[in-house]
Amino acid sequence: MLQSRLASLIEATINTVIGFAISFMVWPVAAAATGITYNTAQHWGVVGFFTAISVARGYIIRRWFNTRLHKTALKIAERVG
Repeated sequence: MLQSRLASLIEATINTVIGFAISFMVWPVAAAATGITYNTAQHWGVVGFFTAISVARGYIIRRWFNTRLHKTALKIAERVG
């Protein structure tokens, strides 16, 4: 079954929002453990930047796999039928 581009984007976004929440909560612990100092604006900026990249990455990977799986399924169907 093919996944639409919109469904891929929604899936990638939801996955990333969950990752954002986890990262946002964990970053202060990691920063304290490593002695990194930061302010609130930096915290939002860094987490936001990586979140945007994560949405794009998730979407691209999902679309690539979706295309590859569809092509593979068609090849198998041609052999069987």
